[in-house]
Amino acid sequence: MRKYLEHLVEVTEPLTMDGHVASYIPELKKANKSDVAIVVVDKYNQRTMAGCYDKRFTIQSVSKIITLIYALETYGEDVVFTRIGMEQTADPFNSIIKLETKSHKPLNPLINAGAIATVGLIVEKEGDKAFEKLHAFTQMLAQDELITLNEDVFASELETGDINRSLAYFQKGKGNITANIDDVLEVYFKMCSLNVTAVNIAQIAVALALNGKVESEQYYSRRTAWITKAIMTTCGMYDGSGKFAVEVGLPAKSGVGGAILCCVPGQMGIGTFGPSLDEKGNSVAGMEMLKRLSHKFDLSMF
Repeated sequence: MRKYLEHLVEVTEPLTMDGHVASYIPELKKANKSDVAIVVVDKYNQRTMAGCYDKRFTIQSVSKIITLIYALETYGEDVVFTRIGMEQTADPFNSIIKLETKSHKPLNPLINAGAIATVGLIVEKEGDKAFEKLHAFTQMLAQDELITLNEDVFASELETGDINRSLAYFQKGKGNITANIDDVLEVYFKMCSLNVTAVNIAQIAVALALNGKVESEQYYSRRTAWITKAIMTTCGMYDGSGKFAVEVGLPAKSGVGGAILCCVPGQMGIGTFGPSLDEKGNSVAGMEMLKRLSHKFDLSMF
Protein backbone atom coordinates (compact mmCIF):
# COMPACT_ATOMS: atom_id res chain seq x y z
CA MET A 1 0.00 0.00 0.00
CA ARG A 2 2.78 2.45 0.87
CA LYS A 3 4.35 2.21 -2.57
CA TYR A 4 1.00 2.81 -4.23
CA LEU A 5 0.31 5.86 -2.07
CA GLU A 6 3.75 7.23 -2.96
CA HIS A 7 2.90 6.63 -6.61
CA LEU A 8 -0.38 8.55 -6.18
CA VAL A 9 1.46 11.54 -4.73
CA GLU A 10 3.98 11.46 -7.57
CA VAL A 11 1.43 11.32 -10.40
CA THR A 12 -0.98 13.88 -8.95
CA GLU A 13 1.53 16.56 -7.96
CA PRO A 14 1.79 17.91 -11.56
CA LEU A 15 -2.01 18.28 -11.64
CA THR A 16 -1.85 20.87 -8.87
CA MET A 17 -0.61 23.42 -11.39
CA ASP A 18 -4.06 23.39 -13.00
CA GLY A 19 -5.82 24.50 -9.82
CA HIS A 20 -5.71 27.49 -7.51
CA VAL A 21 -5.34 28.04 -3.78
CA ALA A 22 -8.25 29.63 -1.92
CA SER A 23 -7.93 33.42 -2.06
CA TYR A 24 -11.12 34.75 -0.45
CA ILE A 25 -9.49 34.13 2.93
CA PRO A 26 -6.19 36.05 2.55
CA GLU A 27 -4.12 33.80 4.83
CA LEU A 28 -4.96 30.76 2.69
CA LYS A 29 -3.25 32.38 -0.31
CA LYS A 30 0.07 31.60 1.41
CA ALA A 31 -0.36 27.84 0.85
CA ASN A 32 2.07 25.95 -1.40
CA LYS A 33 -0.19 24.74 -4.22
CA SER A 34 2.13 21.82 -5.05
CA ASP A 35 1.79 20.20 -1.60
CA VAL A 36 0.23 16.71 -1.76
CA ALA A 37 -0.33 14.10 0.95
CA ILE A 38 -2.40 10.98 1.54
CA VAL A 39 -2.88 8.87 4.68
CA VAL A 40 -4.81 5.63 5.10
CA VAL A 41 -5.77 4.32 8.56
CA ASP A 42 -7.13 0.77 8.46
CA LYS A 43 -9.60 -0.94 10.79
CA TYR A 44 -6.70 -2.10 12.97
CA ASN A 45 -5.67 1.56 13.42
CA GLN A 46 -2.52 1.05 11.35
CA ARG A 47 -1.37 4.07 9.35
CA THR A 48 0.15 4.20 5.86
CA MET A 49 1.34 7.60 4.64
CA ALA A 50 2.89 9.40 1.68
CA GLY A 51 3.74 12.98 0.77
CA CYS A 52 3.76 15.87 3.26
CA TYR A 53 1.46 13.99 5.64
CA ASP A 54 2.75 15.76 8.76
CA LYS A 55 2.37 19.31 7.44
CA ARG A 56 -0.12 21.46 9.35
CA PHE A 57 -2.91 23.28 7.53
CA THR A 58 -6.32 24.59 8.58
CA ILE A 59 -9.20 22.15 8.58
CA GLN A 60 -11.74 24.61 7.12
CA SER A 61 -15.04 22.94 6.10
CA VAL A 62 -14.01 19.45 7.15
CA SER A 63 -14.78 20.79 10.64
CA LYS A 64 -18.46 20.66 9.64
CA ILE A 65 -18.28 16.89 10.10
CA ILE A 66 -17.04 17.36 13.66
CA THR A 67 -19.72 19.87 14.64
CA LEU A 68 -22.41 17.66 13.10
CA ILE A 69 -21.22 14.56 14.97
CA TYR A 70 -20.98 16.51 18.22
CA ALA A 71 -24.48 17.95 17.85
CA LEU A 72 -26.07 14.62 16.87
CA GLU A 73 -24.40 12.77 19.69
CA THR A 74 -25.05 15.43 22.34
CA TYR A 75 -28.56 16.64 21.50
CA GLY A 76 -30.00 13.91 19.26
CA GLU A 77 -31.15 13.91 15.66
CA ASP A 78 -34.67 15.14 16.42
CA VAL A 79 -33.28 18.37 17.87
CA VAL A 80 -30.58 18.85 15.21
CA PHE A 81 -32.93 18.41 12.27
CA THR A 82 -35.34 21.02 13.54
CA ARG A 83 -32.59 23.51 12.58
CA ILE A 84 -31.14 21.96 9.42
CA GLY A 85 -32.23 19.60 6.65
CA MET A 86 -30.48 16.72 4.94
CA GLU A 87 -30.91 17.45 1.23
CA GLN A 88 -28.43 18.37 -1.50
CA THR A 89 -28.53 21.98 -2.73
CA ALA A 90 -26.69 21.91 -6.10
CA ASP A 91 -25.57 25.46 -5.22
CA PRO A 92 -22.14 26.78 -4.15
CA PHE A 93 -21.22 26.13 -0.53
CA ASN A 94 -21.75 29.75 0.58
CA SER A 95 -24.94 30.44 -1.36
CA ILE A 96 -27.94 32.11 0.30
CA ILE A 97 -30.37 31.33 -2.56
CA LYS A 98 -32.13 28.32 -1.04
CA LEU A 99 -32.56 30.07 2.33
CA GLU A 100 -34.58 32.76 0.58
CA THR A 101 -36.43 30.74 -2.04
CA LYS A 102 -36.97 27.23 -0.63
CA SER A 103 -36.59 26.99 3.13
CA HIS A 104 -35.45 29.30 5.91
CA LYS A 105 -33.86 26.18 7.39
CA PRO A 106 -30.56 25.31 5.61
CA LEU A 107 -30.95 22.25 3.40
CA ASN A 108 -28.00 20.36 4.93
CA PRO A 109 -25.31 20.73 7.62
CA LEU A 110 -22.35 20.58 5.21
CA ILE A 111 -22.91 23.91 3.48
CA ASN A 112 -21.94 27.11 5.26
CA ALA A 113 -25.49 28.09 6.24
CA GLY A 114 -26.12 24.63 7.69
CA ALA A 115 -22.85 24.47 9.58
CA ILE A 116 -23.49 27.92 11.03
CA ALA A 117 -26.92 26.73 12.18
CA THR A 118 -25.32 23.66 13.77
CA VAL A 119 -22.78 25.80 15.60
CA GLY A 120 -25.63 28.14 16.58
CA LEU A 121 -27.37 25.24 18.28
CA ILE A 122 -24.17 24.25 20.09
CA VAL A 123 -23.52 27.81 21.28
CA GLU A 124 -27.13 28.07 22.44
CA LYS A 125 -26.69 24.91 24.53
CA GLU A 126 -23.07 25.26 25.70
CA GLY A 127 -22.60 29.04 25.93
CA ASP A 128 -19.02 30.24 26.26
CA LYS A 129 -17.80 26.64 26.64
CA ALA A 130 -18.81 25.76 23.04
CA PHE A 131 -15.41 26.14 21.36
CA GLU A 132 -13.55 24.55 24.26
CA LYS A 133 -15.76 21.47 24.02
CA LEU A 134 -15.57 21.25 20.22
CA HIS A 135 -11.81 21.72 20.27
CA ALA A 136 -11.37 18.92 22.82
CA PHE A 137 -13.74 16.72 20.80
CA THR A 138 -11.64 17.31 17.68
CA GLN A 139 -8.42 16.42 19.51
CA MET A 140 -10.03 13.23 20.80
CA LEU A 141 -11.31 12.10 17.39
CA ALA A 142 -7.98 12.89 15.73
CA GLN A 143 -5.98 11.37 18.62
CA ASP A 144 -3.80 14.49 18.64
CA GLU A 145 -3.56 17.00 21.49
CA LEU A 146 -1.31 19.21 19.34
CA ILE A 147 -4.25 20.46 17.27
CA THR A 148 -4.36 24.18 18.02
CA LEU A 149 -6.01 27.33 16.73
CA ASN A 150 -4.26 29.13 13.86
CA GLU A 151 -4.66 32.68 15.11
CA ASP A 152 -3.65 34.28 11.80
CA VAL A 153 -6.22 32.34 9.79
CA PHE A 154 -8.87 33.00 12.44
CA ALA A 155 -8.19 36.74 12.22
CA SER A 156 -8.36 36.53 8.42
CA GLU A 157 -11.69 34.68 8.61
CA LEU A 158 -13.11 37.33 10.94
CA GLU A 159 -11.98 40.12 8.65
CA THR A 160 -13.39 38.66 5.42
CA GLY A 161 -16.40 36.64 6.63
CA ASP A 162 -19.19 38.96 5.54
CA ILE A 163 -21.00 36.37 3.42
CA ASN A 164 -21.08 34.04 6.42
CA ARG A 165 -22.39 36.92 8.52
CA SER A 166 -25.22 37.40 6.03
CA LEU A 167 -26.08 33.69 6.23
CA ALA A 168 -26.08 33.87 10.02
CA TYR A 169 -28.10 37.06 10.36
CA PHE A 170 -30.68 35.88 7.83
CA GLN A 171 -31.26 32.78 9.96
CA LYS A 172 -31.32 34.89 13.13
CA GLY A 173 -34.02 37.04 11.55
CA LYS A 174 -36.07 33.94 10.70
CA GLY A 175 -35.66 32.44 14.18
CA ASN A 176 -33.51 29.48 13.12
CA ILE A 177 -30.60 30.76 15.23
CA THR A 178 -31.30 32.18 18.68
CA ALA A 179 -27.77 32.63 20.04
CA ASN A 180 -25.74 35.83 19.68
CA ILE A 181 -24.40 35.94 16.10
CA ASP A 182 -20.96 37.27 17.06
CA ASP A 183 -20.57 34.35 19.46
CA VAL A 184 -21.76 31.84 16.87
CA LEU A 185 -19.43 33.11 14.15
CA GLU A 186 -16.47 33.24 16.52
CA VAL A 187 -16.87 29.52 17.23
CA TYR A 188 -17.58 28.74 13.56
CA PHE A 189 -14.46 30.59 12.36
CA LYS A 190 -12.31 29.09 15.11
CA MET A 191 -13.38 25.57 14.16
CA CYS A 192 -12.45 26.28 10.53
CA SER A 193 -9.06 27.62 11.71
CA LEU A 194 -7.81 24.56 13.60
CA ASN A 195 -4.38 23.37 12.48
CA VAL A 196 -4.45 19.69 11.47
CA THR A 197 -2.51 17.19 9.35
CA ALA A 198 -3.55 14.59 6.80
CA VAL A 199 -2.95 12.03 9.54
CA ASN A 200 -5.56 13.75 11.71
CA ILE A 201 -8.06 13.78 8.85
CA ALA A 202 -7.60 10.04 8.23
CA GLN A 203 -7.90 9.30 11.95
CA ILE A 204 -11.22 11.13 12.16
CA ALA A 205 -12.33 9.30 9.01
CA VAL A 206 -11.57 5.80 10.30
CA ALA A 207 -13.90 6.29 13.26
CA LEU A 208 -16.69 7.10 10.81
CA ALA A 209 -15.78 4.07 8.71
CA LEU A 210 -16.07 1.88 11.80
CA ASN A 211 -19.35 3.39 13.04
CA GLY A 212 -17.83 5.54 15.74
CA LYS A 213 -15.45 2.96 17.17
CA VAL A 214 -11.66 2.71 16.93
CA GLU A 215 -10.09 -0.35 18.55
CA SER A 216 -11.88 -0.62 21.93
CA GLU A 217 -13.02 3.03 22.11
CA GLN A 218 -16.59 3.93 21.10
CA TYR A 219 -16.43 7.67 20.38
CA TYR A 220 -20.04 8.04 19.24
CA SER A 221 -23.00 5.92 18.27
CA ARG A 222 -23.52 3.83 15.16
CA ARG A 223 -26.61 5.92 14.39
CA THR A 224 -24.61 9.17 14.45
CA ALA A 225 -22.04 7.62 12.09
CA TRP A 226 -24.79 6.35 9.80
CA ILE A 227 -26.45 9.77 9.50
CA THR A 228 -23.14 11.56 9.00
CA LYS A 229 -21.91 9.20 6.27
CA ALA A 230 -25.23 9.39 4.45
CA ILE A 231 -25.13 13.19 4.35
CA MET A 232 -21.45 13.15 3.36
CA THR A 233 -22.31 10.90 0.40
CA THR A 234 -24.97 13.25 -0.96
CA CYS A 235 -23.65 16.65 0.16
CA GLY A 236 -20.01 16.41 1.27
CA MET A 237 -18.32 17.60 -1.92
CA TYR A 238 -20.51 20.66 -2.39
CA ASP A 239 -22.05 20.95 -5.85
CA GLY A 240 -19.56 18.35 -7.07
CA SER A 241 -21.04 15.61 -4.84
CA GLY A 242 -22.81 13.77 -7.66
CA LYS A 243 -19.69 13.52 -9.81
CA PHE A 244 -17.68 12.36 -6.79
CA ALA A 245 -20.25 9.65 -6.05
CA VAL A 246 -19.95 8.38 -9.62
CA GLU A 247 -16.15 8.54 -9.81
CA VAL A 248 -15.21 7.52 -6.24
CA GLY A 249 -18.39 6.20 -4.63
CA LEU A 250 -17.52 6.88 -0.99
CA PRO A 251 -18.65 9.27 1.79
CA ALA A 252 -16.36 12.30 1.83
CA LYS A 253 -16.07 15.91 2.97
CA SER A 254 -13.76 18.54 1.50
CA GLY A 255 -12.46 21.88 2.72
CA VAL A 256 -10.90 24.86 0.94
CA GLY A 257 -7.76 24.41 3.04
CA GLY A 258 -7.07 21.41 0.77
CA ALA A 259 -8.26 18.50 2.90
CA ILE A 260 -10.61 15.71 1.92
CA LEU A 261 -11.88 13.33 4.60
CA CYS A 262 -13.07 10.06 3.07
CA CYS A 263 -14.10 6.75 4.58
CA VAL A 264 -14.53 3.23 3.27
CA PRO A 265 -17.28 1.79 5.48
CA GLY A 266 -16.05 -1.09 7.59
CA GLN A 267 -12.52 -0.87 6.25
CA MET A 268 -10.53 2.35 6.47
CA GLY A 269 -10.36 6.10 6.80
CA ILE A 270 -8.52 8.23 4.26
CA GLY A 271 -7.17 11.75 4.60
CA THR A 272 -5.79 13.71 1.67
CA PHE A 273 -4.22 17.14 1.48
CA GLY A 274 -3.63 19.36 -1.54
CA PRO A 275 -4.43 23.09 -1.36
CA SER A 276 -4.70 23.47 -5.14
CA LEU A 277 -8.47 23.55 -5.72
CA ASP A 278 -10.81 23.03 -8.67
CA GLU A 279 -13.69 25.35 -9.58
CA LYS A 280 -15.95 23.66 -6.98
CA GLY A 281 -13.49 24.28 -4.14
CA ASN A 282 -12.30 20.66 -3.92
CA SER A 283 -8.66 19.56 -3.87
CA VAL A 284 -7.41 18.69 -7.37
CA ALA A 285 -4.85 16.17 -6.13
CA GLY A 286 -7.14 14.77 -3.45
CA MET A 287 -9.95 14.11 -5.91
CA GLU A 288 -7.65 12.33 -8.33
CA MET A 289 -5.93 10.24 -5.65
CA LEU A 290 -9.25 9.08 -4.22
CA LYS A 291 -10.57 8.25 -7.69
CA ARG A 292 -7.50 6.15 -8.51
CA LEU A 293 -7.47 4.47 -5.10
CA SER A 294 -11.16 3.57 -5.35
CA HIS A 295 -10.78 2.13 -8.85
CA LYS A 296 -7.65 0.13 -8.07
CA PHE A 297 -9.04 -1.53 -4.94
CA ASP A 298 -12.72 -1.57 -5.94
CA LEU A 299 -13.73 0.54 -2.93
CA SER A 300 -16.93 2.15 -4.24
CA MET A 301 -20.09 1.42 -2.25
CA PHE A 302 -22.12 1.22 -5.44
